[in-house]
Amino acid sequence: MSESVSRRIFLKSMAVASLAHSTAGAAGLGSVVAAQGCPAEWSYTSAKQYSDPFNDLELDVVITLPSGREERVPAFWAGGTTWRVRYAASESGHYRLRSSCSDSSNKDLHGQVSTLDVVPYVGKNGLYKHGSLKVASDRRHFEHADGTPFFWLGDTWWMGLCKRLSWPDDFQTLTTDRVRKGFTVVQIVAGLYPDMEPYDPRGANEAGFAWEEGYAAINPAYFDMADIRMQYLADHGLVACVVGCWGYFLPLMGLKKMKQHWRYLIARWGAYPVVWCLAGEGTMPYYLSKTQEQDAQIQRHGWTELARYVRATDPHQHPITIHPSSSARDCVDDPSVLDFDMLQTGHDDRKSVPNTIETLNRSLTLSPKMPVLIGEVCYEGIQEASRQEVQRFLFWSSILSGSGGHTYGANGIWQVNTREKPYGMSPHGHSWGGPSWDIAAQLPGSAQVGLAKLLLSRYSWWKLEPQPDLVAPRWSKSDYWQPYAGQIPGEAVFVFCPSGMEAIQFNGLNDGPYKAFFFNPSDGSEQTIGEIAIDASHAWKAPEFPIFQDWVIVLERKLRN
Repeated sequence: MSESVSRRIFLKSMAVASLAHSTAGAAGLGSVVAAQGCPAEWSYTSAKQYSDPFNDLELDVVITLPSGREERVPAFWAGGTTWRVRYAASESGHYRLRSSCSDSSNKDLHGQVSTLDVVPYVGKNGLYKHGSLKVASDRRHFEHADGTPFFWLGDTWWMGLCKRLSWPDDFQTLTTDRVRKGFTVVQIVAGLYPDMEPYDPRGANEAGFAWEEGYAAINPAYFDMADIRMQYLADHGLVACVVGCWGYFLPLMGLKKMKQHWRYLIARWGAYPVVWCLAGEGTMPYYLSKTQEQDAQIQRHGWTELARYVRATDPHQHPITIHPSSSARDCVDDPSVLDFDMLQTGHDDRKSVPNTIETLNRSLTLSPKMPVLIGEVCYEGIQEASRQEVQRFLFWSSILSGSGGHTYGANGIWQVNTREKPYGMSPHGHSWGGPSWDIAAQLPGSAQVGLAKLLLSRYSWWKLEPQPDLVAPRWSKSDYWQPYAGQIPGEAVFVFCPSGMEAIQFNGLNDGPYKAFFFNPSDGSEQTIGEIAIDASHAWKAPEFPIFQDWVIVLERKLRN
């Protein structure tokens, strides 16, 4: 697909998808009007020709906010002699814009002055209404810019920007399904994919690859087509956790090129409600590398520097993490460059449970304090295992242990298998298999983690605290398949009971009276227990479970008359 055709498709999508977005011509010709929190876009066109515009120039716009504070926003090369700017204003009012080009002699690009008039957002999209994500003051979960709590329930679409997940049919179908089930985040890689050689045809979209051969320059047409998908996610209430690349691209491309890549991502997508994930498998060398120890060190040092670069370059200050082989903290020299810890804890079905619980609890004790969540564990169906009961267990055990959110994944979606053509072999010579993405999307675990989120969303879930000693028996290092308990002080108690075979004893119950019910995590149904009688020692023994399976017992504090 030609650059001009893909650009026309993108602009048409911008116009159709949401009236919240504004697009204008050259900034020096007039004012741009936008809604608060929504991406506004305008362009600059140079009469002067450059032999290598992507590498020869850098263009920024210095934006003066109504408060007088200045923000420096990077522009992106859109192809030919055009550079474009995207910006999401954090407050309504009158803004002043001034372009700043590395070629100060180019008056089309340097010193152009204009204005931006921002009006309050009046739509219903929570991402635009409440603002981008940030880490909450308790350093345990996420919230919007205006303080509204944000429940991270992620899905894993690593290769979701390639054409194997076709636009519009496939991408829109999967988005609709995930929104309906309650997902709020999509983890997606920005063109430099895992499990394939660079420039493998499986990684192309309708306009080719993200970079030209040899990483000579970015391919704007690739990102035009990616933009359509990224905007669709945002317009449907999904935060994109943008994974810049897989970690081994850093030694392949070098630090300078990787900084260009990240500057481009920030310029293209920083105005959207996104979270930055520096890389996938941050310190894992390329599968066939002959210098693996050296590569791992290059990657750890490099991602530390890149984290600081992203922080300094992004005017919107989106949260930063890195996808690890174990913990994001281990992928950088200095964990303070990260905003939250992302974990990967295994794909071995029930055998992955001990490492999952121990890695999560260990990270929660470390400094600096930050939200901790699992970013990859036990894709549903991988190796013909990790089925829905494991997905329920991983969600509930991690949330009740203090996780700041949870990310699900399904084998077949992350690599975008299609019915006509499975993904096939990885460079290491093996195939992960799995069904086609549309079949994987209907595996029952995805709906069941959504039901869990729906239950918690009835309460002040962001105040949930681990309280393992509230129940007996309880999980321990000798048996991870015993109950997990958490409490929202003064509001509710939640206990996840993996086996549903042994009656549960509650201890230390305060702030009663309570009414209780069983929640079936497989279908969302409830069975009333009723008001409970707590004895003088603040204890209560729950009745027998309705059937032998996993259950959640919920105790709601009953308000006194």
